[in-house]
Amino acid sequence: MSDYRKILLAVDLSDDSEIIGKRAVDMANRYQADICLVHVVEYVPVEPMGEALLPSVQIEDELVNSAKTRFEALAASLGVSDAPRFVEVGNIKAEVIRVARDQECDLIVLGCRERHGLAIIINFTEDTMLHAAPCDVLAVRLGQKDS
Repeated sequence: MSDYRKILLAVDLSDDSEIIGKRAVDMANRYQADICLVHVVEYVPVEPMGEALLPSVQIEDELVNSAKTRFEALAASLGVSDAPRFVEVGNIKAEVIRVARDQECDLIVLGCRERHGLAIIINFTEDTMLHAAPCDVLAVRLGQKDS
């Protein structure tokens, strides 16, 4: 196994993003790897002929602008303000995989929450990412209760 050269940090900008980010930065430091960051604003479907088109587009723009602001703050708090950052709009899995390919990343770092009940059955992002990724995936466990 060769060392990681380029690490992609994929975050949802939740409160846990800093935990995931610190793990990615630690990995980058250990391997002297470059790091880049991605956040995906989930696509907001609009009615093609409805009056809702303009407000939905405005809402999507507001979500993207808000995400960019929060993303900048996260990058600064992690000490990676100069790292490439991508705020994409669309399907989370598809966009993270696309950015990983485009940036030639060899590791994706993302968060993984424990699920119960029906959530186990539902296709969730980190599992689908694991199978579709063009590289290794490190899933940082979040929300673990101390035993």
